[in-house]
Amino acid sequence: MQTRRLALFVAAMAGVIAAPLPFPVAALAADAATMQPKEGWYKALVDFDFMRQNVDIPLKKGVMIIDSRPAARQYDPGHIPGAVNIPDSQFDKQVAKLPADKATLLLFYCGGVDCMLSHNSAFKAEKLGFTNIRVYPSGMPDWKAKGGPISVSAAFIQKLIDDKAAYVLIDARPKRVADKGMIPTAINISDTEFDKHVDKLPTDKAMPLIYYCGGLECVLSDKSAEKARKLGYTNVLTYPPGYPEWEKLHGAPAPAAAGGSGAAGGAAGGAAAAAALVPGKEKGTVTVASFEQVWKTNPGSVMLVDVRDAKEFAAGTIKGAVNIPMNELEKKISALPTDKPVVFVCGTGARSGEAYDTVKLLGGKVQASFIDADIKFNADGSYAMTAKK
Repeated sequence: MQTRRLALFVAAMAGVIAAPLPFPVAALAADAATMQPKEGWYKALVDFDFMRQNVDIPLKKGVMIIDSRPAARQYDPGHIPGAVNIPDSQFDKQVAKLPADKATLLLFYCGGVDCMLSHNSAFKAEKLGFTNIRVYPSGMPDWKAKGGPISVSAAFIQKLIDDKAAYVLIDARPKRVADKGMIPTAINISDTEFDKHVDKLPTDKAMPLIYYCGGLECVLSDKSAEKARKLGYTNVLTYPPGYPEWEKLHGAPAPAAAGGSGAAGGAAGGAAAAAALVPGKEKGTVTVASFEQVWKTNPGSVMLVDVRDAKEFAAGTIKGAVNIPMNELEKKISALPTDKPVVFVCGTGARSGEAYDTVKLLGGKVQASFIDADIKFNADGSYAMTAKK
């Protein structure tokens, strides 16, 4: 009897060991050996290799990749192919984007190891009952640095069209299909005839090339994008949802390109300039140097708002800043002054940029701007601020 029980136990354990796991064990083992979780991080972490195995067009079944960064400033101009955008500050409003199957592998990422948005969203997803959640803490900076493919959104393409920017938009579908309707400004280079029409590509290898085709099940744009990279083009992007999404958003046939309103750069507001805040390259930003000069000589002339979560704020912030977490800002806009500039800050420029966009949309006469920089906050109120290049 004892021998039989032992045999049954051994057989049962063998079955458990042999059972397939919903994720590669080797990848997670590598993560555990190389990553040191920080305070507040989600417990289950993955690296670039694990992400790369799960990034594909057509989309992998049973997997959803979620970009927790703000849409316009972060997700739209560059994200991991196939990723769904659910900004952490909008998580509760956009839970309908999550899959019905709670066992789906959810892969969250944001702006790198100093960005908490993906971790915050992962915890929220766990509370909703999802059981297979991972966070890619190195996020978009690591993905770009290691040569991962990058996609853009329909909103970003529309902005390029409106701004009359320098880019080449390429429809990789067969000519007979593309002739029925293309995105405005696009040229048609069928993937099957790529080699015959390389002369249509720009001589400038740094020119942005954006490939699209027939939607998330179509591989033609990915194939053409890879061919362009092999030719030496260094800024190759894709728009995976392709013409089906564009047609749904803008109708068919595709509308003519709208008139542009100029480049994205601009002033942060007349009053901000009067307070000696100098506009940065990105619309709505102020330069690090001008902010630091104002904050040193006349801090009372501006209101500095830290839009990170209360826990992050308590651990360290810029002395004199007030805390209005990004997910509370919409309700507290009326508390912002209109008689002096309001400058938003966070750790990476992601949430502060989203705060600026929110206030410009809903804040009336609030003179808003933000700092697009990597900021290290110390408990004693000191900080180190490095402007984005």
